[in-house]
Amino acid sequence: MQHKDAKLVQLCLDGDTDAFGRLVDAYQGAVYATAYSYVGRHGSAEDIAQEAFLQAYRSLRRLRDPNRFGPWLREITCRTAANWLRKNATRLRTETPIPYKPTVSLEDSRQGPGARLERLEQYDRVRRAIDQLPDRYRPIVVLRYLQELSYQEIGEFTGDSVDEVRAILQRAGRILREHLVQSDSSSAGDAMTTG
Repeated sequence: MQHKDAKLVQLCLDGDTDAFGRLVDAYQGAVYATAYSYVGRHGSAEDIAQEAFLQAYRSLRRLRDPNRFGPWLREITCRTAANWLRKNATRLRTETPIPYKPTVSLEDSRQGPGARLERLEQYDRVRRAIDQLPDRYRPIVVLRYLQELSYQEIGEFTGDSVDEVRAILQRAGRILREHLVQSDSSSAGDAMTTG
């Protein structure tokens, strides 16, 4: 059975540029999330994603199995991100680590600036915890929770089965909980020593 991506790849190879646009639409969230899992910065991840799609478009004729477009694109994204990291270490240190500006809800404004600050601090703790995950887990966590992809969509992109994706997310969840509990414990300890 031919995968929907294989049909779009064939259309691209036959000269249909709109078909590649449909592939970009289908995978842009996954490519961005993978790039973000490498660099942890919004602007840099966007640059990497754009470059990865450009490389994929230029290399499309070298794709051996069009049914595996997603995993092939993931490999290109990972290579592009690794190369970007080598070339842009200085830029990475100066760019803000928050992927999206956290929104301020009506509830936050009613609770005052303290609640908003607490929410931003919690967001930062979660981001740091994700950064501490093993390389194998981090992209899948970002794909699931930052891009809100389904297990099936993640599997199509990474080449993992739905069961493998589920197992990785469960293991990553345990690691994140442990890290956040430790982070909360050390924050409470710091508050006691400074207070």
